[in-house]
Amino acid sequence: MPASPSTARAINDRLALRLLQQEGPLTAGQLKQLTGLSRPTVADLVDRLTASGLITVVGESGARRRGPNARLYGIVADRAHLAALDVRTGGVLVLVSDLLGRVLAEASVPIGGDTRTGPAVEQAVAAVERALQEAGATGARGGLHTVGIGAPGLVDPATGDLRDSAGLPAWHRSLVAALQDRLPGTRVTVENETNLAALAEQREGAARDRDTFVLLWLGHGVGAAVVLDGTLRRGASGGTGEIGFLPVPGTDALPAAGDCGGGFHSLAGAAAILALAARHALPVPSAPDGTGAADVVRAAVAEVAGGHRAGAAAVAAPGERFLHALADRVAVGAASVVAVLDPGCVVLGGEVGQAGGAVLAGLVEERLRRMSPLLTEVRASGLGGTAVLRGALLTARERAQDELFAPPGHGG
Repeated sequence: MPASPSTARAINDRLALRLLQQEGPLTAGQLKQLTGLSRPTVADLVDRLTASGLITVVGESGARRRGPNARLYGIVADRAHLAALDVRTGGVLVLVSDLLGRVLAEASVPIGGDTRTGPAVEQAVAAVERALQEAGATGARGGLHTVGIGAPGLVDPATGDLRDSAGLPAWHRSLVAALQDRLPGTRVTVENETNLAALAEQREGAARDRDTFVLLWLGHGVGAAVVLDGTLRRGASGGTGEIGFLPVPGTDALPAAGDCGGGFHSLAGAAAILALAARHALPVPSAPDGTGAADVVRAAVAEVAGGHRAGAAAVAAPGERFLHALADRVAVGAASVVAVLDPGCVVLGGEVGQAGGAVLAGLVEERLRRMSPLLTEVRASGLGGTAVLRGALLTARERAQDELFAPPGHGG
């Protein structure tokens, strides 16, 4: 059945707004060409969107053109503001942007492991409020519309709530309610950090040319995000990619429901990586966290780049021996994922994946070629430590635009 006039207008308006988002400011003539709509239809939608405060004249298309046909229309970027949070075990990173995703302010706050839930939540919320103040996003118009949060652990796909997870601070689960209480009217969404990193890599990073791939997260712990046919897959309970629990050879035990020790985590988590480095006589930090593991991997890669070629027949340097052993371990987990999903591409993310870069990715790909008949390219993260924040911002922006770009009576 043909769409009603109001539905057709809503579809046309959203199409025009998406084009303005992707292409930047456009004239009415350019909108006509890109949408395929008639000149009167484009004129009507420009009038509607201008009256609604979603677009405005931002300039003219050229010095030789004047008048209505030369006007450049752009989205009113300060119509709403967005916040993105990367919630970690040791603190929170925050950024605030306009509706187009331009970053206006950033903040961070470390939170010690012995900090009680109440004070920890207060520190995190205060960091968000400072960033909002700096960005000028505290007014009634153009205030904070949506917050996107990336956090470790499982997110219930039915409720969107962060579930209890062993080893994670209790303040993580209290943060959402605190933000909603202190920022009334703001939409808050939570997503697993690895899933957000994968979305960011798909849009802006190493997987822009792939609609099917797996992001293998290597940091304090391990995880994976699965994108199939352009869609992020979460699973029945939100647990797709919990490969820390994957039973693998090379460990002393099997994982348990409440403890991933004995699973892939025991081979490729930060503590395991640092223990492996120590066995190769490399200096290691005392704290077994993702940052420390990344520093050791980065130093080993620098040693290889400084004169020792990874993959050579004679492996002599301690850093190179360590990288080969680490690649052996990473490939065990990657091969299991490849055997089930055949993604064609694995992106190494997280602090350790970023630190290993193309060197570690190349070594893992070489091993996968020997272990699996399924051709799989292994790439290093293109976004590194910014991937979770970028993914949280993209998620917040999409939710806000879906609501704000819907004409009255067609969304919200």
